[in-house]
Amino acid sequence: MEPLLLTAVLVGLAILYSIYRLLTRPSISDIPGPESTSFWLGHLPELFQEEAGDTDFKWQEQYGSVVRVKAPFGEDMLWISDPKALQYVYQTSGYNFPKQPERRVLSRLIGDTGLTWAEGDVHKRQRKVMLPAFGSPESKALLPVFRHYAEQVTLKWKDLLTGRPEGSIKLNVHEYVAPATLEAIGEAAFDYKLGVLDDEASELGRAYKNLVATIFSAPSDKKIFMQNIAHYVPMAIQNFLYDHLPGKGLDKARFNRIAAHKVANELLEMKTEALLEGKGNRDIMSILVKANAAENERTRLSHTEIVSQMRTILLAGQETTSNTLSWALMELAKQPHIQSRLRSEIHAMERTIRERGDADFTVADFEAMPYLQAVLKEILRFYPAVPHTYRQSLHDDVLPLSKPITTRSGKVIHEVPIRAGLRLILSVCAYNREKEIWGEDAHVFNPERWLASGNAKRATSVGVYSNLIYELQAFLTELVSNFQFEVVPEVDQVRKTQAIVMVPTIENEVHLPLRISLAPREE
Repeated sequence: MEPLLLTAVLVGLAILYSIYRLLTRPSISDIPGPESTSFWLGHLPELFQEEAGDTDFKWQEQYGSVVRVKAPFGEDMLWISDPKALQYVYQTSGYNFPKQPERRVLSRLIGDTGLTWAEGDVHKRQRKVMLPAFGSPESKALLPVFRHYAEQVTLKWKDLLTGRPEGSIKLNVHEYVAPATLEAIGEAAFDYKLGVLDDEASELGRAYKNLVATIFSAPSDKKIFMQNIAHYVPMAIQNFLYDHLPGKGLDKARFNRIAAHKVANELLEMKTEALLEGKGNRDIMSILVKANAAENERTRLSHTEIVSQMRTILLAGQETTSNTLSWALMELAKQPHIQSRLRSEIHAMERTIRERGDADFTVADFEAMPYLQAVLKEILRFYPAVPHTYRQSLHDDVLPLSKPITTRSGKVIHEVPIRAGLRLILSVCAYNREKEIWGEDAHVFNPERWLASGNAKRATSVGVYSNLIYELQAFLTELVSNFQFEVVPEVDQVRKTQAIVMVPTIENEVHLPLRISLAPREE
């Protein structure tokens, strides 16, 4: 056969095979879901512009726990809250469901090439080196730092209450807890004072103020469209554009990167010298430097990777804690009976601590307060710091389901075949409201569910940073012990704004107003 003819035959066979694969590959077109009103935007405005969870709960109620939704250009995506499918993606399949490239580019904006950006073998290597710094003993050792900065908020608020005849004051509580939690994680993680509690904040403190809200909240249709067509653009080009395009959010991200790199490089040099001299503190970065030095050359983190972890840790430790704490105080203000019961338990533990001759809480004291633990778990369920995560399938696969679904054609299926490259929206917020798991009152804030038999072992985790929940406990016990929180009319205007994390806003400004007064104490 002539070479030209052979080539033509092979090309023809390749085209036929490609068409065959396209026609026979798994399709999710039969999965129930809402009709899209926009070819250009799909359902993304509903997810990103509405309050966090509102669209998810509507889809969950109408279509169930697996829903076909549309990306721009009419492309199918799969929205998932089914527990068995989520477990398969997050755990069972390992790295077969990587982060979507366009989401990794956004992670790089605020965390460089750290753990939230990394994938596959790089993620395994980074996580292995970082785990020693986030062990339970290491995290427990940082509790005094968290308590110290919680006490600084108490001192500020008591000063503001001094001399007020009405005995109360209306405050934007987030404006106070955000810098305090950032200062706490700065000292705990790096033995470094950011200066954000002072009138003149440090450069790094200013760089982290409302970082994710400035960059990601209230996206316009144009921004949503541009971010999502980036799915079809090589990551290197996306990175270049994000590094050079003008814009308020991008300028904030670049300012943050410059400030964080400057401090991280100085700290890394100091920690490395201390390690060589046989010294070293208990802060996370010192432990990380020591753990990294013990690795062989092939698995060791590079200088750039360690610097990246600093940005990642600061962001995870501050944004998750400050926003979760703000939501917690709002919910306690809305439900005074829960607030009073929690305060009584805290005050009782404080008396126990004094009677045994100690000055402050230990981790064991926190763990010995069942109602505190129940309230914390319910806060993390009801107000998940990160409402959604985003993945895509690496190969053709089959998602198992915890309960069967009925397709649009009437077929009952117990699993969903999916094609390679399918984008998935994993709805943490909707999973946390699944009635089959949480009961008919899944949409009610009810700490009692965690005290019922069989529920105590259910937990909410935030990954490698889960032990930073000690920071949340330290702040919550301190503030509830000392202050009473009440709602104000403006609370009705607070929106659960999506900005990767769930942020409280009023008119696109980070704001959570409450009335505070000194807490009553039993004699």
